[in-house]
Amino acid sequence: MREPKSPWQRYIRAAGDRALLVTPDEPARAAGLADALRVSAPKGVEDVLPAAETVLVTLNSPDDAESVRREICALLESFQHEVDSGDVSRGTLPHNGSPEPLVVPVRYDGADLADVAELLDMTEDEVIAAHTGTVWRCAFVGFAPGFGYLESPDGRLTVPRRDTARTSIPAGAVALAGGFSAVYPRSTPGGWQLIGRTDLTMWDVDRDPPALIRAGGLVRFEVAR
Repeated sequence: MREPKSPWQRYIRAAGDRALLVTPDEPARAAGLADALRVSAPKGVEDVLPAAETVLVTLNSPDDAESVRREICALLESFQHEVDSGDVSRGTLPHNGSPEPLVVPVRYDGADLADVAELLDMTEDEVIAAHTGTVWRCAFVGFAPGFGYLESPDGRLTVPRRDTARTSIPAGAVALAGGFSAVYPRSTPGGWQLIGRTDLTMWDVDRDPPALIRAGGLVRFEVAR
């Protein structure tokens, strides 16, 4: 007898014949799902790529699609049970095996620091204290190689992008926008609010791995001495 179709199947779509695109019912669960699939990858999973609201799961073979789909359905259902039980104190799922955050020294002299403070109704020192007092987590990587979208647990430093993007932002610029923080890994145009800069090289193709920040990793900023 064929098993009944899981209601969670509707959140999973085929992306070609060797990948599944998962769009959880709650966008914030995308990062947790990606973590779970990395920590305990079902047989047949080749790669996991999270984005802001989706997770792309690449398979070793089209033959793995159904078994992996069932595993993802079970994970999505387990998330729902956690919410229903009110057990939110444990967080969602483990991080990517890197419990110690990457420490990024920052000189907080960004061109938009004063504007950010005004937008948040804070002083500049309060913005710096909030930025350094948060353990940020890389929800996903995109825009440019090594550009990690860092999310905070409370979203208290949420500011909009600038009305006008800059044509060039230097490598190492530390910025805020849309509830995320980031470090520009290379010089590029951009519309994020600049609050500081670091001397760390965030992306180096001659390093293994090239990126200092990877999806699921933790980051803590500190005032450069």
